[in-house]
Amino acid sequence: MRTMGADAVPGAPPRTILVVCTRRIGDVLLVTPLVRSLKRAWPQATVDVMVFRGTEGVLAGNPDVTRVLAVGERDGIGVRLGTFRDTWRRYDLACSAQTSDRTTLYAWAAGRRRVGLLDPDKAPAWKRALLHRWAPFDNLRVHTVVASLALCDLLGIARRYEVVVGMGDADVREAAALIPRGSLHAVLHVTPKFPYKGWTVEGWTRLATWLSSEGLRPIVCAGAEDAERRYVADLCRGVPGAVDAAGRLSLGGVGALIATSRLYIGTDTAVTHLAAATGVPTLALFGPSNPVKWGPWPAGCITEPSPWQRVGTQRAGNVTLLQGEAECVPCLLEGCDRHVNSLSRCLQEMRPERVIREAKALLAGAPPAAG
Repeated sequence: MRTMGADAVPGAPPRTILVVCTRRIGDVLLVTPLVRSLKRAWPQATVDVMVFRGTEGVLAGNPDVTRVLAVGERDGIGVRLGTFRDTWRRYDLACSAQTSDRTTLYAWAAGRRRVGLLDPDKAPAWKRALLHRWAPFDNLRVHTVVASLALCDLLGIARRYEVVVGMGDADVREAAALIPRGSLHAVLHVTPKFPYKGWTVEGWTRLATWLSSEGLRPIVCAGAEDAERRYVADLCRGVPGAVDAAGRLSLGGVGALIATSRLYIGTDTAVTHLAAATGVPTLALFGPSNPVKWGPWPAGCITEPSPWQRVGTQRAGNVTLLQGEAECVPCLLEGCDRHVNSLSRCLQEMRPERVIREAKALLAGAPPAAG
């Protein structure tokens, strides 16, 4: 860890702070404990967050965030230089919450004082020189939440572990409009961003049918893309009482819907992280992903370096992580054909009976069935 004395932040408390997290929606949600830590340490400061355009919705309604700066993931060099110019030394403190070159450069441009995460085995000297202090990033043995909280230690502030889900009155109304009055419901999120994280339509249909037979109305969520809408429409047609919610809710609305549910079930997606943060019983279906780093962070969890082990079906707080059955799990690869649009046999072969057993155990408050 590089240190440059005790002055990583100015002698006076910072009045303007920028957190840079230019990655996917789940990464942005999991950086909210760092944002909360900063806001609690310096409540009078403004805390802005820089993210990729299209991921900012997960910060809507977050009481710790003053402003969101959205940049394009594929911005050309001219646009990026314009971002550097527009943010040049605007902030007393900038925190790079990712190890990428771009994240580090954005923090370097914006902050008069700068801290960040770096891979000690890969970061070149020029990149280290851009930060006043940095913490080593462990890509395998530390949870994503805990990794970014290492910046708190550099700043001498207390760690706060809450993943913050912003929900306003409009989100609550949006969710309520989908729920028949007086009905109990479970939420299924059935379309991850990439196919290699997906389960089968047959599995989802069996699960939704079982939920319906147990008196829980299945509300099936997905994105607004045409393929996702068709997938959910086909699934719901075969399930009594199922509600097709594909593309009908904002991210905050999905959070409000989950918060009123008896149970949530999904794969390794941002929505599953959101569900875990609400405190609702959450069943996460995992295949090739590393649970140590990416397992959903349970509500109220403070476990370091991670609440999850690398292998096995397990329970932490309100979350059960059900892992695929194969000697290669987790392979940490993008599907069996090694690209994001391929499928993962460990998930494709996950038996609906296993998922239903774990759902039963969660609803009953029993330990994981682990079968």
